[in-house]
Amino acid sequence: MTSMVYNRQRAVAYANRYWNGHHPAYLLFDDDCTNFVSQCLYAGGMPMVFGSRNQGWWYRRDHGNHQWSFSWAVAHSLYQFLKKGGSTGRCRMVGSAGELLLGDVICYDWEGDGRFNHNTIVTAFDADGQPLVNAHTQNSLHRRWEYRDSPAWTPQTRYVFFHIE
Repeated sequence: MTSMVYNRQRAVAYANRYWNGHHPAYLLFDDDCTNFVSQCLYAGGMPMVFGSRNQGWWYRRDHGNHQWSFSWAVAHSLYQFLKKGGSTGRCRMVGSAGELLLGDVICYDWEGDGRFNHNTIVTAFDADGQPLVNAHTQNSLHRRWEYRDSPAWTPQTRYVFFHIE
């Protein structure tokens, strides 16, 4: 596995800069949450892992032609990638939102069917110490992590919390 130090402040600074827009080096997808979170992780120093579209975690642009792995831009694929440890082998699931730090990731399964539909990045904490997140698709800055105000939220919503060591 690749050795690296994840710079949470750089990841959060990127998330705060581009929460309501996009970096011109990347495409903007209709469902952009995972692309945005991947960019934040990369800005924080998480190394890309190149492979086929089904393997690794990467984005590249060659002569204006954009290509990316599924895990870079598809919510469930990023969940699976992080569950395996991410590109460093040091991403791990934790049991609650209270265990997260700035720059960590929350994955959302709206229907509770095991298929993850949305991803966010922790960018702040409220007065009670609960994470606030930034996201794309419905662009959000320091939104409450539970997302109960989202039309996608259901009582079956399941959350998975990833801490990046």
